[in-house]
Amino acid sequence: MHYANKPARGTRYYRESLDKLAEAGAAFVKQKPSHLIELGDFIDSADSVAEEKNHLKIIQTKFAELPGRKHYVLGNHCVHTLTKAEFLHGVEREKSFYSFDEAGYHFVILDACFRSDGVPYQRKNFEWTDPNIPVGQLEWLAADLRKANRPTIVFVHQRLDLSNHYAVKNAAAVRKILESSGVVKAVFQGHSHKNDYREINGIHYTTLVAMVEGSGAENNSYSLLDIFADGTLALSGFRQQKNYRWE
Repeated sequence: MHYANKPARGTRYYRESLDKLAEAGAAFVKQKPSHLIELGDFIDSADSVAEEKNHLKIIQTKFAELPGRKHYVLGNHCVHTLTKAEFLHGVEREKSFYSFDEAGYHFVILDACFRSDGVPYQRKNFEWTDPNIPVGQLEWLAADLRKANRPTIVFVHQRLDLSNHYAVKNAAAVRKILESSGVVKAVFQGHSHKNDYREINGIHYTTLVAMVEGSGAENNSYSLLDIFADGTLALSGFRQQKNYRWE
């Protein structure tokens, strides 16, 4: 969403994310999803910690009103001015990576906002082109997937299906863990702000359009994921977001 009370820059219309979220929220109220997940960059950077906390409070208040259990994937802009602890406190969460189960499926939230040396992103101490999932989180992920024993969907901000500046630097190591588990079906990610999709060794990697891109309701982007008893996954995209269906 990149919400911030500041003028538009390029194709990013920060203030309009509030109205776009309201439209998405109306759809979610009708559909009543069990879970609601934002894929990172919930807020955009501000000049001061106080201003950034205010942006977070405004967008979090609107997001929290919507149906479903809320999940927050950490994006690089979330911790450009804030620390991880400050961001997590603002959304009333304790951890930046974790997993949960629902209706026969396992879900994993990852945090790639770490530098190559393992230091967590916070307060302008990083380059956005240096995202990594550190060793400790990789070990946790492998152990978590071994215990899952059920179809799994993964959510992460920076991309795991590329090797360029939009990608997690150790994406290949992460993919190896996902593939060797034999349970991961799909990965949903953001960061590059565009519709994109590729299948790698049987796993569906889908990049969703950023809500902040473009002015006006016609440039909104949000989606609903339906999971069927036979294992079919169907992503219904609204406005600029594409639809996908995997039997």
